[in-house]
Amino acid sequence: MTVTQTFACLIDGELVTTGETMDVVNPANEQVIARVPACGEAELDRAVAAARRAFQTWRKTPVEERRQVIQGIAAAIKDNADELFRLLTSEQGKPHSQAQMEIFGAAGMAAAQSTLNLEEEVNEDSDQRLSRTRRVPVGVVGGIVPWNFPVMMAIQKIVPALLSGCTIVLKPSPFTPLTTLRIAELIKDVVPAGTVNIITGEDSLGPLITAHPDIDKITFTGSTATGKKIMEGASKDLKRITLELGGNDASIVLPDADVAKVAEQLFWSSFSNAGQICVAAKRIYIHEDIYDELSQAIADYAKNVTVGDGAQQGTGVGPIQNKKQFDRVCELIQDAKDNGYKFLVGGDVDPSGSGYYVPITILDNPPEDARIVAEEQFGPVMPLMKFSTTEEAIARANASEYGLAGAVWTGDTDKGVEVAEQLETGTVWVNEYLHLSPFTPFGGHKQSGFGTEYGIEGLKEFTYPQVITVKKNAFA
Repeated sequence: MTVTQTFACLIDGELVTTGETMDVVNPANEQVIARVPACGEAELDRAVAAARRAFQTWRKTPVEERRQVIQGIAAAIKDNADELFRLLTSEQGKPHSQAQMEIFGAAGMAAAQSTLNLEEEVNEDSDQRLSRTRRVPVGVVGGIVPWNFPVMMAIQKIVPALLSGCTIVLKPSPFTPLTTLRIAELIKDVVPAGTVNIITGEDSLGPLITAHPDIDKITFTGSTATGKKIMEGASKDLKRITLELGGNDASIVLPDADVAKVAEQLFWSSFSNAGQICVAAKRIYIHEDIYDELSQAIADYAKNVTVGDGAQQGTGVGPIQNKKQFDRVCELIQDAKDNGYKFLVGGDVDPSGSGYYVPITILDNPPEDARIVAEEQFGPVMPLMKFSTTEEAIARANASEYGLAGAVWTGDTDKGVEVAEQLETGTVWVNEYLHLSPFTPFGGHKQSGFGTEYGIEGLKEFTYPQVITVKKNAFA
């Protein structure tokens, strides 16, 4: 094992190390590449206390000054993008091109969201009274970040917290803390001390954050199972929560879709980031009239995509990020094999090599109750299913406890919108996929989440509404 670097946390404007450390593994070769602090209750208390102190000043800081700080964060990320995207690939596994997209996307997201503005609303302006609603910051935010998009998700918690006037204690995933900690080092002198605190620790640190009495809000991105535990823990002192959770996202391909053009887009809607995207297309329903042609076109395209080390030129799909998720994806593939489902591509995992590699795997029309269909795969596995009527496809797409995102592919845009409006998800794309905007709200229905991210609606999640009503001429 070759450990190349030791990283530090950011607490109260200072870089902090701990006696206990955690190893960080490169999923491409299973080698330890760095060690990071293993923070516990003492470091958490110190970070929360710093955030609480900083909040008293930051909440009163003019919004234009807050914007400048956020723009400074964006600039620090953009100016160091070359270093950051390579570091991101080494810890997360995604190909360099996709790591670049995440780094530049995070910088762009921060800069764009810094322009959002929470306007006061006038409820009544009559001869009797003036009533207005203003937004006030919730307080200290606890942010818990996943391993699939560690930088983008960290920024999506830091930026609205700061812009609203909150301060934050952020916990990266123990699997992917490196790029976030390097960003913490880069912004140490950009953000006022205590406004942004970034601490690393094992999964056991998460419940301590959720239960901490001086944290006012939790924002979490991750699994539905963990989200339920966070919601339960936050209920004890009525913390505000935003939960962006799992999805089993369905795409519906209508019979008038252009097969030649749709095949490649459908492939990447499922296999970008090795399928480790909360809104990746995880169930694809194709009309029977074009099923054979389109399924073959997708399979043919897949055979020309290279699975390998994301740091190697030409890699299209990298490894699964961690051993636990690798084992789960392998289990789902084995279940499909045990049940005799047909594979168009892939299905055979080589257990002898190093790295968490799963071959691109496409299944041919498995039943609805197959685990590979009913469960969120979160890996490079795509089940294709055949349908006869649009009503049937809508019903099957909606028959899920999840409701994060979905898509409709068709040559008739009006028909696409008609179908989209019947899907029980927070986001539906028509003839595209994976497009998120800093100005557009994003959130799940059903068990895919609680609350909203992005846009004005997402910014409001970090605030309370406060109504001030003034009686006019009360003592005239």
